[in-house]
Amino acid sequence: MEDRVQIYRVMYDRALSFGRALCVCGVALLLAATAWTTSVAAGPGINGDMTVEEAIQLGEEFGIAVGEVDEEVQKELKLQRPEGVAVFEVIGNSRADYAGIKVRSVIKEIDKKEVRNLIDFGKAVKVAMKECNFTVGTYEPADPGDPVGWGVNFHFVGCKRD
Repeated sequence: MEDRVQIYRVMYDRALSFGRALCVCGVALLLAATAWTTSVAAGPGINGDMTVEEAIQLGEEFGIAVGEVDEEVQKELKLQRPEGVAVFEVIGNSRADYAGIKVRSVIKEIDKKEVRNLIDFGKAVKVAMKECNFTVGTYEPADPGDPVGWGVNFHFVGCKRD
């Protein structure tokens, strides 16, 4: 009888160990599946965060080459603070070009969302470009000969039609 009890105890211990291992594997699979689902739903970047590279790429898709407003750009454009996103190039026949966005302007908002840096820009333009119409607020140089100098301008971005 002691042999049977010992055999049952060994079988019980093995079953318990197997059950625990199975439970741990199940939890690990559940966590992995949840993490994967979250990352797929969130999109590129860690937890859906925008990266500078993605923001620059989105700018190009919109039709502009952009960069951070650093101290050098701040001095060149005579800005009070190094905030916003500087436009270095406007690609012809793009949505940005049709909207009238100018080289050397600083994007301060997109569709009423403040743009302080490239990450803000990327997030805002990603959402806005899914829409047919949105606005871009810029701080930009006036036309040559304009005595006022710099000014705020709002650009309407409509659907691009071929």
